[in-house]
Amino acid sequence: MADDQWYDEAAGPLIRPYAITRGRIPSVDIKLDVATQVMAIRGNHDPIGLTPEHLTILELCQRPLSVAEIAVYVKVPLAVVKVLCSDLIERGAVIVRSPSQPAKAPDRELLQAVLDGLNKL
Repeated sequence: MADDQWYDEAAGPLIRPYAITRGRIPSVDIKLDVATQVMAIRGNHDPIGLTPEHLTILELCQRPLSVAEIAVYVKVPLAVVKVLCSDLIERGAVIVRSPSQPAKAPDRELLQAVLDGLNKL
């Protein structure tokens, strides 16, 4: 099989992450958190200029997936997924939704009241 030369059982893929992104780093203009949801926009997108990883992301994101999930499925580091997703955002091929504001932790008094109530049971 032709792909055998690009995979070593012990080392994994022999293509380095910087080769996939052509040495680029995640864009500072596009903020992608590990929990950011990515979803492909339906329609025919011109595959010219897209790598196999880009196409895999488009296929996976027919339903919303987080950046972290994409990294697991595509088997590349998070930084690489952020670069690839940024490319797809710029092409208009995907939309993203940032995670909502993190929930505020309940105050200490409330937690103590709950604990006291539980202890009384």
